[in-house]
Amino acid sequence: VQLQAFGGGLVQPGGSLRLSCAASGFSLDYYDIAWFRQVPGKEGEGVSCIGSNGFTSYRDSVKGRFVVSRDVAKDTVYLQMNSLKPEDTAVYFCAADGPGEIGFSRAMYNYWGQGTQVTVSS
Repeated sequence: VQLQAFGGGLVQPGGSLRLSCAASGFSLDYYDIAWFRQVPGKEGEGVSCIGSNGFTSYRDSVKGRFVVSRDVAKDTVYLQMNSLKPEDTAVYFCAADGPGEIGFSRAMYNYWGQGTQVTVSS
């Protein structure tokens, strides 16, 4: 069972990126998925999550700018990030767990993938 986040890169402030989360060994369709980000020296934080039922949640700082979604046919979860700011710079991870209550506690998710670096800079 493996998760992989990809799609990061360098983008200017105000730009957009779309991150993808894919899995091998199981289907994401029946799992709750969360996106977290980590900056060296700082505590990681939950960014967005989507339940197996499609319910979504966002941290306040990204509301109106980030959108989490699923493509069931591709078995992929996306995080569309718009109007990016330098403070969005971090390594972004996706995490998964069986259907239940979604949220931004790391303890709620048993499966974690490799992260992808997002750098917002001019």
